[in-house]
Amino acid sequence: MATNSIKLLASDTHRGLAELVSSRATLSRLGLKLTNVDIKRDSNTEVSFSIKESIRDEDIYIIMQIGSGVVNDKVLELLIMINACKTASARRITAVLPNFPYARQDRKDKSRAPITAKLMADMLTTAGCDHVITMDLHASQIQGFFDVPVDNLYAEPSVVRYIKENIDVSEAIIISPDAGGAKRAAGLADRLDLNFALIHKERARANEVSRMVLVGDVTDKICIIVDDMADTCGTLAKAAEVLLDNGAKSVIAIVTHGVLSGNAIQNINNSKLDRVVCTNTVPFEEKRSKCPKLDTVDVSGVLAESIRRLHNGESISYLFRNTPL
Repeated sequence: MATNSIKLLASDTHRGLAELVSSRATLSRLGLKLTNVDIKRDSNTEVSFSIKESIRDEDIYIIMQIGSGVVNDKVLELLIMINACKTASARRITAVLPNFPYARQDRKDKSRAPITAKLMADMLTTAGCDHVITMDLHASQIQGFFDVPVDNLYAEPSVVRYIKENIDVSEAIIISPDAGGAKRAAGLADRLDLNFALIHKERARANEVSRMVLVGDVTDKICIIVDDMADTCGTLAKAAEVLLDNGAKSVIAIVTHGVLSGNAIQNINNSKLDRVVCTNTVPFEEKRSKCPKLDTVDVSGVLAESIRRLHNGESISYLFRNTPL
């Protein structure tokens, strides 16, 4: 395979994950570096974007971390980058979005509410996107919103490796923080041959939990709470209290997308959680300096291998159960 048949693009902000992806063995041995681009922001915040080398008939992968900071600005920046590649005669454009924006707005849950995840899908395809790679979609049916292929990767294999390397599995139990995550918790528990328990929560209003009830026995266990997203972390903090009140030895939270917005860092620091582990699908390097309880699971290897396999026309189903070396 010729190395000039594939290009990696990234924004000028939050390039950490993109640089890690390009440096992974599966891509670095091809000599792939991030393509030189120029992004300027005018005084009225309009984005001016240009690519500093030819991408005609190239296979383009745009790696964009969306989920922290000003999300809407990053979404528009992504659309501009896709459209620029389209008008520059790229052969195929793949958006690598580890954390898919607006994934929680996947259904009409009340009158006159938008299904914004569908709008995101329409905007990406209209801009010129031919393929999407994402990870741990909040709702898997979002794949059906697209008219182009979507590959939804899973963080579970990387989480399994982290747990085996950093936690005493013989004393652990998997916890789902709500009924919706029971399937995820059960799958992880099966992989590790562990029991799992469930926390039933009742919400007074959005992002505010009024009461939590534990279903299961956690006495003298290391409780591992697993979820797809941590936003304000109020639920995780309350769940830790419930588990410790029911005899748990310690509580660790492992989430795929560490959005960590609002008072999240304060909530974690003041909580009884021993550790909050997030993958690097969302950038939170600055927040780690303010919170010693934060830890990271690197998923750049999974993304790099998925790019290599898709570019070569290989199946990526291997990555659903395994982590690349």
